[in-house]
Amino acid sequence: MKSSCFSRTPSDIFPPGVFELKVSFFRRTETRIKLSSAEAVANYARSIIYPEGTIQYVEQFFVLLLDRQNQLYAFKQISSGGVSATYTDPKLIFQTALLCHASQIILVHNHPSGNFQPSNNDLQMTKRLKDVGELLELPILDHVILTEESYYSFADEGRL
Repeated sequence: MKSSCFSRTPSDIFPPGVFELKVSFFRRTETRIKLSSAEAVANYARSIIYPEGTIQYVEQFFVLLLDRQNQLYAFKQISSGGVSATYTDPKLIFQTALLCHASQIILVHNHPSGNFQPSNNDLQMTKRLKDVGELLELPILDHVILTEESYYSFADEGRL
């Protein structure tokens, strides 16, 4: 007979087929890149996230994870699509940010067409993501759209 809830095992608490999720996280303390402008984000993304010759291939969406001092400590690809679109699931963006203890995030995706202006879908999605970020107290600092030659910053254009 079990005397308290502290002596129970997960198999006593959860029904068969339901498992306890354990998350492990370790962030190294080392010199990090400070992203304090859209230009810095664009330069970083072009040099690291989109290796030479890939920015015009397919549309890809990334989330950059930052600490409170705007220092980048990780990035994750959220989706990869075709030449004119990619499906971006908001749950994956915020799941990544929350599990990695991000204080703030920056969204980055490319337009292989070379047109750096946001589409209607980009505008609607960014507004929805901004609203969710505010609700979670996880601000979106910027959403940068990249092309080979230029970039568009939602923050710089007053759209965040």
